[in-house]
Parts: sequence; structure tokens; C-alpha cells
Amino acid sequence: MAFLSSMSIVASGLTAQQLRLDIVAENVTNSTTTRTENDGGAYRRKMVVFESETGRDGFRRAMARAADGLAPGAGQSTIGGVKVTQIVEDPSPLKLVYDPTHPDANEDGYVEMPNVDMVKEMTDAMAATQAYSANVTMMNTMKTVISEGLQIGK
Repeated sequence: MAFLSSMSIVASGLTAQQLRLDIVAENVTNSTTTRTENDGGAYRRKMVVFESETGRDGFRRAMARAADGLAPGAGQSTIGGVKVTQIVEDPSPLKLVYDPTHPDANEDGYVEMPNVDMVKEMTDAMAATQAYSANVTMMNTMKTVISEGLQIGK
């Protein structure tokens, strides 16, 4: 049932883009956070790292399967899609803002502010929304094709 694997691929895209939107929301929420729990420094922007799942086994597995007399693609473990491999912190430098009255100001009166750039965050949010929308459109198209296919048998 190829359409089930197609739905799974689309679902992986929906899940990945939803997580990307969640990370953008976290970045925007913490855009003025000057102190974090773990190290006490300013919040660092987070980014999502995606990796494609091709749905094909590597050369070594394909050769091993051929040596065992199995057909190409038999017992294939992955169906493809996308997965989130990690959420990383943006290594760009933190912004220094002069505010000697701030409780987190250093001895020179500067406060380390998060490296969150609202333009980048809005761009990421728009891109994730468009990708999410494309996946929803694909899911709806598959539903229509399946429905029309079932009507042929009547």
C-alpha cells in the first residue's frame, strides 16, 4: 500500500515543521531573557536541524540483501520523509546593551541580551508555515485520489 507510506512521509513533514514553529515561538518568547536556569547567561537562539530519510537502504545493506537472495527493496526498514536530528543553539554573539540599572549589567553597565533577531524568527516562521501548508495540501490531495480510486470500483 504505497499511499500509506506517502501519508507517513507527509506526516513526518508535518511533525517536523510543527516542532520548527514551536522553536520559533520559544525564541520569540525569550527574546528579552537575560538569565537562564542552567548557566545564568542570556538566552541563546535555538535552531532545528532536519535530516532526510530517503527510504532506501545504503549500498552495504543492499549488497547484503542481494547476497542473501532477497529482492531489491524487500524488507526495507524506512519509508522516507524527514526527521529532526537535533536542536542546536545559535553560536552567534550575544548583543550588548548599555543599561547600568539592569540587575544583570556587568561592571561596565552592559547587559548581554539574547541573540534572537525578530526578522530571522519571522522568516523562519513564515517558511515553516508554508512548508506545513504544503504538507497539508499534499495530504488532502492524497485523500482525494484515494476517494476517487475507490469510486472507480463501484
